[in-house]
Amino acid sequence: MKIGIITDAHANLPALDAALAAIDAAGCDLTIHTGDAIGIGPHPDLVLERLLARPDTHLLMGNHDEWFAFGLPQPQPSWMSDDEVAHQQWVHSVLPPEARYAVAAWPYEMTFDLGSLKVVLCHYPRDSGGDGFASILRDPSPADLDHLFAGIPGDLVFYGHHHPQSDLTGARRYVNPGALGCHAVGEARYAILDADDDGWSLQLHSVPYDPASVFADFEQRDVPAREAIQRIFFTAGD
Repeated sequence: MKIGIITDAHANLPALDAALAAIDAAGCDLTIHTGDAIGIGPHPDLVLERLLARPDTHLLMGNHDEWFAFGLPQPQPSWMSDDEVAHQQWVHSVLPPEARYAVAAWPYEMTFDLGSLKVVLCHYPRDSGGDGFASILRDPSPADLDHLFAGIPGDLVFYGHHHPQSDLTGARRYVNPGALGCHAVGEARYAILDADDDGWSLQLHSVPYDPASVFADFEQRDVPAREAIQRIFFTAGD
């Protein structure tokens, strides 16, 4: 079995299309997106439509997806600015209401076995109260990830939420393919897990795409908070 793994498409349609084309060209049997299909980028409706219509694709819940499916946190938390609220409200307004039911059914975690290898995928661990995702660890060590993912079983863990690409081994191997849709470089990042009777292998990849249409659509679609989004997520790195 060959599996293409992506995360954090964040409403960036050109990046998503570039990664999916590369995954298909590699002959992957299925694709898994580990959360945050929407939010930040200018194409939430088009990205969600593309992912929902794609065969042999599993979609996991991220925080941006959760806010669409179940509503924004109430009362407004101190860490969510008025600009972010306005952006999220715009995202929700351009998505078809019936899509909320499809997104609400997305699981938070997916586990499967490839021979003796137990693979776990999630967006990020939940916080201790179960009301959201745990705080992001910046530049974590393997020991940090061992502690963060202590409640999640498995030998190989794929995750996202934090946007830099990462591949670290502690008590198990932790792989973040890197945010697909938020990067200072016009590169769509993804991972391919390849397993057969002789074992398994994992490669991290990226494929170029032209972000010019993304910046143009921020303006054309009058995306709220676009100046801050472009500064934070598209010019300042991960």
